[in-house]
Formats: sequence, C-alpha cells, structure tokens
Amino acid sequence: MADKPGADHWVPHDADIEQLRSAVPQCRGCELWEPATQPVLSAGRTDAPLVLVGEQPGDQEDRRGVPFVGPAGHLLQRAVEEAGIDRGSVYVTNAVKHFRFTERSTARGGVRRLHQTPDTAHVLACRPWLVAELRAVAPTVVVALGATAVRSLLGPDVKVMRDRGRPIERETSRGTTTFVVTAHPSAVLRVPEDVREQAYGQLVADLRLAGSLIGA
Repeated sequence: MADKPGADHWVPHDADIEQLRSAVPQCRGCELWEPATQPVLSAGRTDAPLVLVGEQPGDQEDRRGVPFVGPAGHLLQRAVEEAGIDRGSVYVTNAVKHFRFTERSTARGGVRRLHQTPDTAHVLACRPWLVAELRAVAPTVVVALGATAVRSLLGPDVKVMRDRGRPIERETSRGTTTFVVTAHPSAVLRVPEDVREQAYGQLVADLRLAGSLIGA
C-alpha cells in the first residue's frame, strides 16, 4: 500500500452524518478509492442507540452505495429481527468505506470482482471516518461484526471468538460506550452447512445481548 496520510485531511471537524456523507466521496486517504465505484458510508437512524459496524462494502454495496444489501446484509437483517431489535433503532456502517477486491475472469468472458480483506493500513487510514460517525451518532451500544471491525474499534487485543457474548466497556469522547463483538454475517454464510444454523444462532444471541443493553 502506498504511503498515504489517512482520512484525517478529508473528515470535516464536528460534522453530522449528512455532512460526513457529503464529504466522504472526496477522500483519498488510501488507494482503495480509485478502483471502487463509490464510497459507502452508512445507513439508518442518525441518532440510533445501537450501531452495527461491519468490515467493508461488498460488490453489491459498492455498486448501490448502501451498506449491507448483499447476501450477508440480508442475513444480518433477518438476525436483527430475530433478536427482537427494531431496525429503526439501528445505524449500520463499515470500518472501511471502499470495496477492496481482485478481478477474476469468468468462463463466459466476463469479469467477477472478488472480496479481499482490508489490510491493517486500510483500517487505520479509514478509522477517522468511523470515529467521526460514532461521535455524531453517540450510540449507547456498538456491535463489532467480525475481526476487521473489532480491530478498528477495540484494537488487536480483543478477539471475536474469545470475547463474543459479553459487554465490553470503553471510554470514548462521548463517555462510556458498551461494545459487543460477534462474527460477521458473511462468516456465517461461509461455514459448512451442517453447522451454519448453530453459527447463525450465535449471531442472533450476540445481537439479542446488544438489544438488551439498549432496552430492546
């Protein structure tokens, strides 16, 4: 990855979510902006008590400009509803705002874009956007979906499989915020079919915990 200054230069100071959404297309904090269709900031209630943070946009999210609209997003929406959480009380975003991918030719002569996990440098470059979002929304609870989100929000010492299922409190610029870590819904889709229902149930249980912390 080329040496870049990160997103600080492009993140407006003390901005609300609409101002952040307007500013993010200008970001050149890392090289991911260039091959991507567009940045994908967030969706949902801008003063939500609960924020869900994923990894990065996928192929469909990159094309449509909205987070969690692909297969993993549909699974997440189902899990949120099953956990008893009102979707109107949720704000969703990602740790990295541009789609990182590699291209592969298909048998029919087309090109398929395959997901690539963001590097630590991408997570760090994009973190100012996430910090600004959380400052603007000021949620009570933040759910980190998967290792990339956990690394961005809580650092390398917190691990998904070891630390899921329990509240983690951290001091932030808005006071004490409670974090819950869980698997990314795309990881649930990737596990073998014979254990997928169990993995999905664990995701729902972690979301139910987060919902209970906001009184859902």
